[in-house]
Amino acid sequence: MPLILFNKPFNVMCQFSAHPERQTLADFLHIPDIYPAGRLDADSEGLLLLTDDGRLQHNISHPDLKQPKTYLVQVEGTPDAAALKKLRSPIDLGDFVTRPCEAKHIEEPTWLWPRNPPIRQRAKAPTSWLAITLSEGKNRQVRRMTAAVGLPTLRLIRIAIGGFTLAAHPLLPGEFCEVSPADFLSDRQ
Repeated sequence: MPLILFNKPFNVMCQFSAHPERQTLADFLHIPDIYPAGRLDADSEGLLLLTDDGRLQHNISHPDLKQPKTYLVQVEGTPDAAALKKLRSPIDLGDFVTRPCEAKHIEEPTWLWPRNPPIRQRAKAPTSWLAITLSEGKNRQVRRMTAAVGLPTLRLIRIAIGGFTLAAHPLLPGEFCEVSPADFLSDRQ
């Protein structure tokens, strides 16, 4: 029962089946019978957990279990106190209302790998970095939240799921490592 930590590169589909235009998980992971516990959009990067254990997959990804997920988000603009307060509060996104979350303005991470291709830069539009921790993860939620407060997302990197972090397991995009599922299960108690 492996538990795999994978740093998903930008523009990679979070699936093993072939895609006509993009790389998929099958281009990086050659471990039989594993499946992602959750997903990341092709234009998002970072930590993805994979396992062959259906119960463990459920415990990691099901929103009712409130497994915290932390994202670094590069946005266009500079957040003020009102925008950060709104991000932390429930936001009505039309089809659902977000749960309260943690959101803070941070300095640009110095350890972060360059994105290929680089994000678009506009001379008259400053960019800023946020750290956002959610206990849910609906489709394109972080991007929709930042847009709702006037800070469009330029780059989105998941750096933590529960107690597993890219800080503790420094993996470059496309790299993976195996960890003990017991580490995840002991984190839940």
